[in-house]
Amino acid sequence: MKKGIIYAVLSYLTWGFLPLYWRLFTAMPAWEILAHRIVWSFVFVAVLITVSKQWQQLKSVVASRRGLTAVVLCSILISSNWFLFIWAVNNNHVIETSLGYYMNPLISVLFAVVFLKERLSPGQWLSIVLAGIGVLIMAVQYGQIPWVAISLAISFALYGLAKKIAKLDVLLGLTGETIAALPAALAYMIYIQSHGTGIFTSLPPFSIVLLLLSGAATAMPLFWFAKSMQLLPLSLVGFIQYIAPTTSLLLAIFLFNEPFSQKELISFSFIWIALIIYSFVTFRKSKVAVLPVRQVDVQ
Repeated sequence: MKKGIIYAVLSYLTWGFLPLYWRLFTAMPAWEILAHRIVWSFVFVAVLITVSKQWQQLKSVVASRRGLTAVVLCSILISSNWFLFIWAVNNNHVIETSLGYYMNPLISVLFAVVFLKERLSPGQWLSIVLAGIGVLIMAVQYGQIPWVAISLAISFALYGLAKKIAKLDVLLGLTGETIAALPAALAYMIYIQSHGTGIFTSLPPFSIVLLLLSGAATAMPLFWFAKSMQLLPLSLVGFIQYIAPTTSLLLAIFLFNEPFSQKELISFSFIWIALIIYSFVTFRKSKVAVLPVRQVDVQ
């Protein structure tokens, strides 16, 4: 439980600060950034796979129909999520991305109950209702259907569910996902460079280095996220995710100067109250469940 929480916090805290990273590449179209993100992520995980000598194991994973389907599905879901996030950040919609990732835990919990048959206590249900009220206030305040937020929430919740069901090795699964998206990313990069529309070669050296590091910036939080999915219930991982949108929301308000009204502050308060209640109830349940086991060990 403790290791899983550490992995989850690391992944979501990193994702919360990613708007700062992608804002460095506002001159590049979102599709080009996504292509580079996929390519350099592959390079990073390929090095890890080579060092750990797991290429043969990766072949056995994709050799089965179930494994290949899981890898391709996860690749499509996370690539779609990446593109929407990059586009939104570089088009001054950071608060809407924050809304999307506030909505995501609710959808993750719903998937956990419906597909994984996880059971929630009355206190956990109360926290979901409070968080739902907070998200609803944010959506109404937004003034229209927040399609970016909804798409981000659903795509990442489906990605988390697919990872949970597939039960693939963390590094092998992540490598398979990047390989599945690699041909399209390389083809796009070659196309734009051959037509003279690519921005990469015109970037200053420092920006090029930062873009090359996007592989590590992408793969490491995904690795931590996948590890947390192995060690924690999907419903708990969903609520720890509030770290990321809260961090992004604070960046949007205090650094990017996006407007933040009193109604949004109220919804923010509802969500954090929900998080406090859910965390308290969940840890209390896990502590009670572990106690009898420890007593038996002592006897």
